[in-house]
Amino acid sequence: MLRYFITIFFLVLITNSNASNKEKIIQNLNSTKNLDFNFEQNINGKIENGNCTIEYPKKIFCEYAKSNNKILVSNGKSLVIKTISSYYRYPLKKTPLNFILDKDFLIGKINVLEERIVDKSFINYTIKENDIEINIFFNKETYDLIGWQNIDVYQNFNITFLSSIRKNRIISKNIFKLPIQN
Repeated sequence: MLRYFITIFFLVLITNSNASNKEKIIQNLNSTKNLDFNFEQNINGKIENGNCTIEYPKKIFCEYAKSNNKILVSNGKSLVIKTISSYYRYPLKKTPLNFILDKDFLIGKINVLEERIVDKSFINYTIKENDIEINIFFNKETYDLIGWQNIDVYQNFNITFLSSIRKNRIISKNIFKLPIQN
């Protein structure tokens, strides 16, 4: 009988721990209007880095550190990737960023998904939506979004890691204006 009560106690403790992580992540997302961060992106072994600013919902501006002047911009409807020699425009809703940049969508999913603790440092949720699978990661100490894994529009495996995260800063609205094609 004692073993039965101990088992129930630990199950309740584990459930409360998961709920606590979820609540803290959701609280953190709810209080975040925007964030900027450095990133490292690995696409099929090709590593790029730079700086991004996200404004919820669905806006992002990223400058890559390489000398080809690569930028990625979403105004909430379209996504543009532009370099010195190329220009690609996509409907945002056809990309995984449509979900990653929508904190209300993330909150809804986190509420119903099971979490997984990775390396005792990260909280992971696997989101499956419209034939897209995204693994999203949060820091277990700060509950900040720290990265994601997904397959991009070209079927490339994409890992993005965030660092030096700053939240709720004053940002220029003009940065989310889509660049024109040269």
